[in-house]
Amino acid sequence: MAVTPLPTLPGRTTEAVRALLRPDSLLFELSYAFGGPYHVLFPELFDSNARAFRTAFAEAGVDGHVYYAKKANKAAVFAERAAVLGLGVDVASHGELREALTAGVRGADLVVTGPAKADELLRVAVLHGALIAVDALDELDRLLGLAAELGRTARVLLRRLPPAQPDSRFGLDTGELEAALRRCAAAGVDLDLEGFSFHLSGYEVESRADLAAELVRLCLRARQLGLRADRISIGGGFAVDYVDAADWDSFHEALRPEHVHAGKTFSGFYPYHSPVAGADALRAVLAAVPAGEQAPLATLLRTAGVTLLVEPGRALLDQAGCTVFGVQGVKERDGYGILTVDGTSLSLSEQWFASEFLPDPVLVPAAPGPGAPEGPYPCCVGAASCLESDLLTWRKIPFSRRPAVGDLLVYLNTAGYQMDSNESPFHELPLPPKAVIEPAAGPGRPRWRLDRHP
Repeated sequence: MAVTPLPTLPGRTTEAVRALLRPDSLLFELSYAFGGPYHVLFPELFDSNARAFRTAFAEAGVDGHVYYAKKANKAAVFAERAAVLGLGVDVASHGELREALTAGVRGADLVVTGPAKADELLRVAVLHGALIAVDALDELDRLLGLAAELGRTARVLLRRLPPAQPDSRFGLDTGELEAALRRCAAAGVDLDLEGFSFHLSGYEVESRADLAAELVRLCLRARQLGLRADRISIGGGFAVDYVDAADWDSFHEALRPEHVHAGKTFSGFYPYHSPVAGADALRAVLAAVPAGEQAPLATLLRTAGVTLLVEPGRALLDQAGCTVFGVQGVKERDGYGILTVDGTSLSLSEQWFASEFLPDPVLVPAAPGPGAPEGPYPCCVGAASCLESDLLTWRKIPFSRRPAVGDLLVYLNTAGYQMDSNESPFHELPLPPKAVIEPAAGPGRPRWRLDRHP
């Protein structure tokens, strides 16, 4: 097969994952046990990321609280870890709320987000004392009616429409916000306005700090009306650094249409390299001086006595999982191969955004394979389905050897949104199970167990 200079994009990873990328590791045992693709979870990395966010708050001297955005991964183990660590959980459906409670998260540690929440979700949230981000005036009216009916006090954040993103479908504009404040002030014991929130797309530090400062000013305005208003939520938007800067830059410089199967083009890719990511992004937001202010956001929060809530999902799951497929076959094409695996692209959710998950998958040979041709051996990666467009990776990956049936293909760092945002049992293929990897009790290989929902 012709050797073509193809760009590579190696993913950043951890010692725990590198230990698995060997022929004698647990991966093949799990592949045999599950008989198909599966996901691997590392709860220790979730714990480490949570500690990093808390450390960032402590360093800035800011009263802060971390809520895990549950939508980022359906695994039960991460909600369980959130409960043990005393994190909050951000939920947007009745099912997510129920799962978080069952995992041991207290109702008072839940924040309920999402637009136009159903009455049943609002009812359960009020009964459990969850914090509710109100997105519209009619939702506020329904919530007030439910609280009065139940004889409970609804805990509320009013969600602000970002002025810089006026087309966003989330939040209250200036007029609606004023009307909401008046209704909250008149609500009496039925409602406790704890503060404000926003939903802001993208990862810009400055825009987050600017809007956070506006929410602090809104808290001061609300207090003049006799409302509590002592916390704000800036949501998520903390990037993950999947690949090194040099690799990301050289990849973009080298990528050409001929490097992609069928000449497919993409309108854009997720920013897989971010110079400021995770807890460092929170540090940057806290250190930023918002527009129109003379002091950093951290100082504004301390001076106003406002608690900062954050709702990271992807950033808490950085390096906390990977996805494993078995190779079912390889066919030759003009200068490259089409590798077929035992699952579908629905288990790598970047396809949802008309894109693909770019970091290079890692080929783990089942055996040395005498006579296996040395690479580079370029392959795209197709799925075990009857759809022409069902490819996990359209880009031709320059593998170091020719893949063979029985080898494994590992996609790194997929816990954040990639694993199950749009998985489906298409073709009656079962959903990939999740294996939780835990350190060995003594010498030897790590232990594993199934992630089980109660």
